Amino acid sequence: GVHRQILFTTVGCFVGYYLTKRTDYIYAKVDREMFEYVRHHPEDFKTAEKKRIGELLEDFYPVR
Repeated sequence: GVHRQILFTTVGCFVGYYLTKRTDYIYAKVDREMFEYVRHHPEDFKTAEKKRIGELLEDFYPVR
């Protein structure tokens, strides 16, 4: 009856809350390890020089 629906809804909310917190923790842990690796190995992650938009696009020749 209704009491089972309320019970399952409550249990589902608690399980969902726990799983959400766990996934947030796991992603935060992975991010921390990744940023720590990047901080200790800057030679592997060099920033590329910025290019202007004119350098990225090809020259335009109108076709008539």
